[in-house]
Amino acid sequence: MEVFFHNTKLQKLCNSERDMLRDLGKKRAEKLKTRLTELRAADNLAQIPTVPPPRCHELSGDRQGQLTVDLDHPYRLVFIPANNPVPVKPDGGLDRTNVTAVEIVGIEDPH
Repeated sequence: MEVFFHNTKLQKLCNSERDMLRDLGKKRAEKLKTRLTELRAADNLAQIPTVPPPRCHELSGDRQGQLTVDLDHPYRLVFIPANNPVPVKPDGGLDRTNVTAVEIVGIEDPH
């Protein structure tokens, strides 16, 4: 999949091991590198497992439309589908098999 970033600060953090270690610590930086590698290696979002790890799942409520994968508890890598238009199933749910690009929007505790 193609991986884009919401802003240049986030892009720099996710593409620099030095910045990851400094800002996130060793454990979270290692998990972040793993998750980014998994996202980039997948052909589509359906190839990212919904069970731990990485436990890809959709958020709800005011965060509807965002998805996360686990980093170190309680932190998550938060992203949105970057396909335009966002692929949906006939029932209105996200069609993960046709999501071929994501935009990273944050590294946070979404709870």
